[in-house]
Amino acid sequence: MPAALFDLDGVLIDSESTYTRIWDEIVSIYPTGIENFAYKIKGNTLERILEKYFPDKDIQEKVVKILKAREDAMDYPIFPGVIEFLTDLKDKGIPAAIVTSSGPVKMSKLFAAHPGFRDYFGAVLTDADVTRSKPDPEGYMKAAERLGVPASECIVFEDSYAGLQAGRSAGAMVAALATTNPRETLEDKADVVIDGFEGVTFDALVETIKK
Repeated sequence: MPAALFDLDGVLIDSESTYTRIWDEIVSIYPTGIENFAYKIKGNTLERILEKYFPDKDIQEKVVKILKAREDAMDYPIFPGVIEFLTDLKDKGIPAAIVTSSGPVKMSKLFAAHPGFRDYFGAVLTDADVTRSKPDPEGYMKAAERLGVPASECIVFEDSYAGLQAGRSAGAMVAALATTNPRETLEDKADVVIDGFEGVTFDALVETIKK
């Protein structure tokens, strides 16, 4: 039995552009000197971002305060076609999991905003469930284990370079979402590239990948 393992931001919910604006605001106040910083950190946990790029503890606290305030005001719009795709998985008995670098508090807010959304997933892994963030494969390997499916039989759905690498390193099949990064930069990092879930079926993706 195959399984589907989903990243969250930029895959299931349309939030990456919002996070880009938030991090652009943060680095305008606390510069890191890194070009395209908001894109460089995608797929990383907040703990890793703070430790690597904002080592000063006082600045860390201020960054977290800004991020929390913006997240509290954030919408969590689900991408078109996602519910239909997840419903098809559920109807076919194909297990699914979320593997996100976000924290448990954000996930609670997401599930409160979309009642019933949690029911589509047999497992939800957040930054609290891993010791090593993407591109390390730990999250995806743990998710496959929790679903009782070998990682090699899973399709990982990702939009970030770090996430795609994590899926590959886990030994899973990898589908890239061209929602955050240009399609041409994803083609050598995934088994298949899709623009979104509208009109897409899991069976067709598996067939395409295994050809």
